[in-house]
Amino acid sequence: MDFTLSDAQRLIRDTTREFTRREIAPIAEAIDREDRWPAELWPRLGELGLLGITAPETYGGSGADLLSGVLAIEEIGKASASVALSYGAHANLCVNNIAANGNEAQKQRYLPPLCDGSAVGALALTEPEAGSDAVGIRMTARREGDVYVLNGTKMFITNGSVANTLVLYAKTDPEAGSRGMTAFLVESSFPGFAVGQKLDKVGHRGSPTAELILDDCQVPAENVIGEVNGGVAVMMQG
Repeated sequence: MDFTLSDAQRLIRDTTREFTRREIAPIAEAIDREDRWPAELWPRLGELGLLGITAPETYGGSGADLLSGVLAIEEIGKASASVALSYGAHANLCVNNIAANGNEAQKQRYLPPLCDGSAVGALALTEPEAGSDAVGIRMTARREGDVYVLNGTKMFITNGSVANTLVLYAKTDPEAGSRGMTAFLVESSFPGFAVGQKLDKVGHRGSPTAELILDDCQVPAENVIGEVNGGVAVMMQG
């Protein structure tokens, strides 16, 4: 088996390494000390094509493979674990998930701003009483006409307080267990969406971790990712 990196993979690694040396390393200590979200890095990472590293070029991504994403996060993490964590939540857990599971309209709407850094992405799965037991989530989503109304709380969400676009999971059929969970694309501007407490952590400071509260949050039915009650398939693939 040949483990040699391709020319494209080496280019992404080296580009990320140089950007990290020049832009992230000098501010890494301050990010940690001040617990500051480095918003100014996001459009710069977008310009390099790193935020949508696995998304197709059609939507503003780089069309690279997952290993390229691993190489990028490894290089960023050498200077700042905090930036690397937020980057991974954005580029992998959010963007890659949408690219892999979203429909054409969803990809056209959400991927370009996520890829260029004008939007920040997150994954919202964990809840106060459901973390490693992901299918045990309690957030509910009921259909009302052209929208789903979501109620519940998410906890420990990386990028939660700064994200514009979230891949979020809720129970559309609470009695069906793992077969009653659905994935949604949720915008932080949707009515009923609110950021609760922002957590003060011991490590990874500068990577925002927050509680999210959805109180009759209205999400368009067209924002279902994949199939209704098919959220486990989206979660496992993403």
